[in-house]
Amino acid sequence: MGDGYFDDGDLIRAVGREGVLIAAGGAASLLQTAHPKIAQGVYDHSYTARDPLGRLRGTMQWVYAVEFGTREEAERLSSIVRRMHAGVTGEDYRADDPELQVWVAATLFATSVHAYRLLFRELTREELETFYEQNKLFATILGCPYEMMPTSYGEFRDYYARTLASLRINDASRAIAHQVMHPRLPGGRLNEPGLAAIRLLTAGLMPDPIRRQYGWRWDRARRVRFHLLVRSLRLVYPRLPLPVRTLPRDYYLHELRRRLAGRVSTC
Repeated sequence: MGDGYFDDGDLIRAVGREGVLIAAGGAASLLQTAHPKIAQGVYDHSYTARDPLGRLRGTMQWVYAVEFGTREEAERLSSIVRRMHAGVTGEDYRADDPELQVWVAATLFATSVHAYRLLFRELTREELETFYEQNKLFATILGCPYEMMPTSYGEFRDYYARTLASLRINDASRAIAHQVMHPRLPGGRLNEPGLAAIRLLTAGLMPDPIRRQYGWRWDRARRVRFHLLVRSLRLVYPRLPLPVRTLPRDYYLHELRRRLAGRVSTC
């Protein structure tokens, strides 16, 4: 479609279409909740523990709507998210705080770049500048003032490093990490091999200062298993047919459009 915020030739679509990057979502999520204010808001208001698949569906539908949907779809879904965020407040946090919106967008960008580099190729400095500029929309479409975002990729790197160094996770962060790493899913223990791989990817993609605060073991054996997993994915995944790689995007967008058309409940 040509009536979205981006075109098919844009880097954000070339990266975002890859379904395997959903596996990096745990790292992005737990980077977000390494911020104590975000962690407390999620702990107090999120339904992740009760319905992890529903929470994933809601997040991915919004991400794909922004990246691949029409402007009307992206703005309509984002308006729903903004209304939800307006009710997420507490003694020391509010979900529509621009400072927190900047950090959430930063984690989406940093994690997607890290995973894409591992599984596909390095990005040039020019590509990183372009990709970063495109990713600003994840914050601004939710009401974050554009001027709050680091201006350039270079400024983003400084901001990201400063924020990582300042983060001190709290009990809410640890509780959410347990929910994300050990979700209650249909099928019970049948999910364990896949979840073990996701946990390994999440730990491997996490910046070391935050990984240490979460208390995750990262010894030589874990590092070796992580690199073997990444090499296996890098060997196999890019050779899959593109329709297979984009299946998650196509599925979530199809379900979103059914919701927006009113054929299923939007609750």
